[in-house]
Amino acid sequence: MVESYYLAAFIAVSALATFATRVVPFLFFEKHTDHPLVKHIGRFLPAAVMALLATVFLQRSSGWQGQLPGADALIPAFLVIAIHLWRRNALLSIAAGTITYMAIQQTGLLLGAL
Repeated sequence: MVESYYLAAFIAVSALATFATRVVPFLFFEKHTDHPLVKHIGRFLPAAVMALLATVFLQRSSGWQGQLPGADALIPAFLVIAIHLWRRNALLSIAAGTITYMAIQQTGLLLGAL
């Protein structure tokens, strides 16, 4: 019985902390949206985060030993780039890359090459 209260309290505190971390930046930056630093961060941070995510993905999600090193991650990555340059639609390019990557992983299509 005590475990249920402890678990409920833990969930409530976690939910409150998560909510606070999402709300506080909007409350703080509401008056400072015209500040040059905020504009600079808003302009360059999304691209930097995506580059970091792509680097970590290519490093950790791919098999780099084999006949075609990294092909299971590089093929979907190049597909995402090509579709995004062609259609300029982030949702379409990310969905196509994800579907391609999961198809390669689930079918073992490049298993012989890895």
